[in-house]
Amino acid sequence: MIFVTVGTQLPFDRLIKTVDTWNAAKEVELYLQVGPSEYQPQNAEFSAFLEPAKADQLFKQAEIIISHAGMGSILTALRYQKPIIIMPRLAAQGEHRNDHQLATCKWLGNKTGIHVAQNETELLAFLKDYQSLKGGDGISNFASPELIDNLKTYFSA
Repeated sequence: MIFVTVGTQLPFDRLIKTVDTWNAAKEVELYLQVGPSEYQPQNAEFSAFLEPAKADQLFKQAEIIISHAGMGSILTALRYQKPIIIMPRLAAQGEHRNDHQLATCKWLGNKTGIHVAQNETELLAFLKDYQSLKGGDGISNFASPELIDNLKTYFSA
């Protein structure tokens, strides 16, 4: 199963439509969390919003995650060691207020388990071979001992 999530603040119809159209011929089990979308998917189960427990369940069940470059989705995919394809929202297309997601993609693009699609063509290229994508090594819910020690040193100075 592929879980697609675009958050709750703004539509990201470009991503949703690309994945939904791709699935017309594939019939892959797909769940789309579409946010306040104008586009109504035709080839997958979807909802505008999800309760946190349902979203967490979908993250756990998914073979891969596809998402906007939102840190919540990225961190959750890393925590569950799921491969994630991220595609940045673009301010010029009315998908966000600024282009900070481009910076997120640039910063995270070489991290294990995170696969960056800058546009629809690159997203489709990842989807062509999505079963071979690898997840990351996971992340902790807690700060590393080194970070805590550094913070203690900093604040006690």
